[in-house]
Amino acid sequence: MIKKILFTLTLSFSTLFQAVADEGMWMLTDLKQQNAVAMMELGLEIPIDQIYNPNGISLKDAVVHFGGGCTAEVISAEGLVLTNHHCGYGAIQQQSSVEHDYLTNGFWAMNHSEELPCKDLTVTFIDKILDVTTYVNEQLKKDDDPNGTNYLSPKYLEKVADRFAKKQNIEVTPATKLELKVFYGGNKYYLFIKTIYSDIRMVGAPPSAIGKYGADTDNWMWPRHTGDFSLFRIYADKNGKPAAYSKENVPLQVKKHLTISLAGVQEGDFTFVMGFPGRNWRYMISDEVEERMQTTNFMRHHVREVRQEALMEQMQKDPAVRIHYASKYASSANYWKNAIGMNEGLVRLKVLDTKRAQQEQLLARGRKIGDDSYQKAFDDIRSIVAQRRDAMYHQQAIGEALITALDFMRIPSTKALSEALRLKNDTIIKEEITKLKEDAEKYFASVSFPEIERIVGKKMLKTYAGYIPEEQQISIFSTIDKHFKGNSDAFIDACFASSIFGSKENFDKFIKRPSAKALNKDWMILFKQSIAEGIYQTTMAMKEANENYDAAHKIWVKGMMDMKQEAGQPIYPDANSTLRLTYGKVLSYQPADGIKYDYYTTLRGVMEKEDPNNWEFVVPAKLKQLYEAKDFGRYAMQNGEMPVCFIVNTDNTGGNSGSPVFNAKGELIGAGFDRNYEGLTGDIAFRPSSQRAACVDIRYILFIIDKYAGASHIVNELTISK
Repeated sequence: MIKKILFTLTLSFSTLFQAVADEGMWMLTDLKQQNAVAMMELGLEIPIDQIYNPNGISLKDAVVHFGGGCTAEVISAEGLVLTNHHCGYGAIQQQSSVEHDYLTNGFWAMNHSEELPCKDLTVTFIDKILDVTTYVNEQLKKDDDPNGTNYLSPKYLEKVADRFAKKQNIEVTPATKLELKVFYGGNKYYLFIKTIYSDIRMVGAPPSAIGKYGADTDNWMWPRHTGDFSLFRIYADKNGKPAAYSKENVPLQVKKHLTISLAGVQEGDFTFVMGFPGRNWRYMISDEVEERMQTTNFMRHHVREVRQEALMEQMQKDPAVRIHYASKYASSANYWKNAIGMNEGLVRLKVLDTKRAQQEQLLARGRKIGDDSYQKAFDDIRSIVAQRRDAMYHQQAIGEALITALDFMRIPSTKALSEALRLKNDTIIKEEITKLKEDAEKYFASVSFPEIERIVGKKMLKTYAGYIPEEQQISIFSTIDKHFKGNSDAFIDACFASSIFGSKENFDKFIKRPSAKALNKDWMILFKQSIAEGIYQTTMAMKEANENYDAAHKIWVKGMMDMKQEAGQPIYPDANSTLRLTYGKVLSYQPADGIKYDYYTTLRGVMEKEDPNNWEFVVPAKLKQLYEAKDFGRYAMQNGEMPVCFIVNTDNTGGNSGSPVFNAKGELIGAGFDRNYEGLTGDIAFRPSSQRAACVDIRYILFIIDKYAGASHIVNELTISK
């Protein structure tokens, strides 16, 4: 009888979730209890234990964190991983040169010996996910400051994770990472036990004309025609253990890899996605949404736009400049367009009105049950947002214009050497000079084109000054007024002409006769110090306002959770770069009256968009030949066309790039790479009618590898279901 009641309750609970089943970034640990029945009813054909099994091997074990910012999936028994082209872009750029321009021409290793080692690239497996909420709360009660903010402190939680691992006799190796993460504003805690591999090698990447087809114009848009994928391989020592790069290392023999389906997709097919979504803010109040629009999004839009225009002009003139700045430009442009689309969508979809209605609902609930904690938390958050607004706006301006945009501001620190010179401590002077030489060598290697940095620097100083009133500007502007008569261009010229980091020649001259006086009046050093001072001042201006935010946010999130549970609505934590699952369907949509976007695109669309005079829409000659000959092999659709991309209504965000897209049988059908413009508000408020995730079809990926690149040996390595 008890089992029957429990089954009925589970079925009823899951049924309540069906209406919004495509919303939610679900914890894998909750799937069996919270989502299994709903997923089955939507079309899932495999047991949940095949997706996530805490005591055995499952699909989870083939989904990895790629480089810390993207997702990838293991697709062969020999450690081959598939991710997006834009996720591998930095590694591809790192391997490229004017002589070997893999960004433009692509790269394909025809055997293991040709695979290229990627410096500083890692692949991380999630071994265990443990709910440790009770243990953490017990530790917090014993803390010296039980009412403090340690419940959110990564440093404190790292210590708690170590204690827990020792208590539970969890094996920790040099390649193991324990990550204790906060969920629901501090209402729950999960411990992730990870294994990190650092010998990662590049196996294959299409040319940018395929992997980045459409570039900035098509970014965040649908329909898409982009073959956004790249291939890498995990290497280990002969015992299969993580190890630093060595020629003696071998491809990792993995415990799980994915099966690939060539069956394709149809409208309404059930699908699910696993990955590492980065950040979203579904529990913001309306004031916070407005703050995001007017500070972060505003600055990303307007400041990055100026920098990107300057960079693109120079990148188109010189292949070496293009290769050097390619990854930086792409990274900047990605969230430049995201900020624009998000702000437009928040207004168009009246998200502020939706937020106000939600918060009023919770406040009304508090009044009904006689609990004023929600009202107090709400009032506190509103007050905090109002107090910190100006400082946040200023800090975003500094961050976008003077930190993110200026590579030459990554100059090495000279503080220790300056102090040693002042004290005339010969021993420390010698040590610090040696260290500074090493740091300077890395710096000059990273800033290969100082003339480009000079151009960007001039534009960024003017841009910053255009948004920040004179009386609030960082202190370097007083220096510019005093010594350069307010001419910021002349100041930037002086930085590169006379600073010790302005050129290698300047540095070599200084290091022969180093002096504290030279450091203390160096323009670049003074500029960097002024920026640091500006960040500190704006941080301190927000500190007092932010002191009570975490406690208020925790109460507010708990209230939203309770309210949603009562209404039978989905409960899931905000994204925080931890492994999640989202599910839904392959689904077309209507962005506006009279307009309908189909759920898939084909190679015909690539040809229709071709513009040989626009670098974003150049089509490689061989791809055109294959298209004209209809030489698609076994990868074509039943109607003979070559599929390229498709969309699903799953709940994705940044970090899901590269995520495996599964069919109902748990087979790989694509890799997620983007969202649609109409769905960019999803980081704050999910709209199932308009939010879609763009995926590159696995059949197009295999077609490019096999037919375009002639790398059939890679396809032969895969497990493919007919």
